[in-house]
Amino acid sequence: MRVSGNGCADILTRLAGKLPPPRRAALRRLWRDASTSTDHLDDALVLWFPAPRSYTGEDSFELHLHAGPAVITAVADALIDAGARPAEPGEFTRRAFMHGRIDLTEAEGIADLIASETEAQRRQALAQLDGGLSTLYRGWADRLRIVLAQQEALIDFPDEDLPLHVEAGLLAEITSLRNEITAHITDGNRGERIRRGLAFAIIGPPNAGKSSLLNWLAERDAAIVSPIAGTTRDAIEIAIVLADAKVTLVDTAGLRETSDPIEAEGVRRAMFHVEHSDCVIQMFPSDELPDTLLPDSIAVCNKIDIIPAPDLINDTPVLGISLRTGDGLARLHAALEEKARILTAGNGAPPLTRARHRAAAEAALANLDEALRVDWPEMRGEELRLAMRSLGRLTGEVGVEDILDTVFGQFCIGK
Repeated sequence: MRVSGNGCADILTRLAGKLPPPRRAALRRLWRDASTSTDHLDDALVLWFPAPRSYTGEDSFELHLHAGPAVITAVADALIDAGARPAEPGEFTRRAFMHGRIDLTEAEGIADLIASETEAQRRQALAQLDGGLSTLYRGWADRLRIVLAQQEALIDFPDEDLPLHVEAGLLAEITSLRNEITAHITDGNRGERIRRGLAFAIIGPPNAGKSSLLNWLAERDAAIVSPIAGTTRDAIEIAIVLADAKVTLVDTAGLRETSDPIEAEGVRRAMFHVEHSDCVIQMFPSDELPDTLLPDSIAVCNKIDIIPAPDLINDTPVLGISLRTGDGLARLHAALEEKARILTAGNGAPPLTRARHRAAAEAALANLDEALRVDWPEMRGEELRLAMRSLGRLTGEVGVEDILDTVFGQFCIGK
């Protein structure tokens, strides 16, 4: 259990009798009131972190307890009796942010690390927590601050015959910043894809083997398999891991003309998933080849144990498989892993991970575009100030209360 804030030393002394050495674990007997040895609660490891060298930047302490429900309840009651109160979701991390221990992107990295399910998510969250995005955004802000100072000099001293290269260099730096932010934004949503996971939609006509493929990839019977056409009417979603990335497989209703209103709704939902997926697996049986393939889809021809698959359809390679014999399934799995790897691959630069980051970066980019377009120095200076403000929102240097509530409200209690 963790406690932080003013009065921590008094609360810990009341429970443990005396403070242990800072940042060193000590075994202490915990009491409801140690001064009178009233109500023995537990024997625990106690850690004392005096400000500012703590997670929150405040005085804080941790109690490492035996994890019985009765112990936890008794100690929590004793802490509240001593003057503490239950923490709000994310309050510890929010206090760390408010005391300058971390910035907003690093706080979001902590939230992503807690929620990570795959190696790719864990690595990305740790890189963000270690300040990868903070370093990038602060670097841009520092450069923009210098540009703004130069622009202010041109405004304040118009008659001082400042060298011509000052304005030329200023415009060149704005252009450079604009290009770097543009490249950051147009990264194919790599960071957001890693954070939320990829979506692969499996589509095709009835009885193409879509549900059987889903079951094979999920390694369990997640979908009903039947020779009756139209068995799958609603989308079935299963999460797996491919190339260290979380992938949600969506088994959709068979695509065909139908008078059944329920099956027709399933077909409509299937097309919705096609439009919103990161990858489409277009399946068809070897005796029912499609005339066309969806752009950028992975073409999978099933039942090659009956009729061989073509090598190409409209110059698109076709992967032949047999879900009955297992032929070609290893090649298909490798192709799906490669697709996941391509969709999450980057150039080594820290990626955008949230819509909030994208919105702020796009706002800064729009201001820089306008700064390059206008001729009046005063208007250019104002656009540069607005761009600075947008970059400040990324790291939290410009405090906006509703943004902070959104960021820290997603944390669990105790973080």
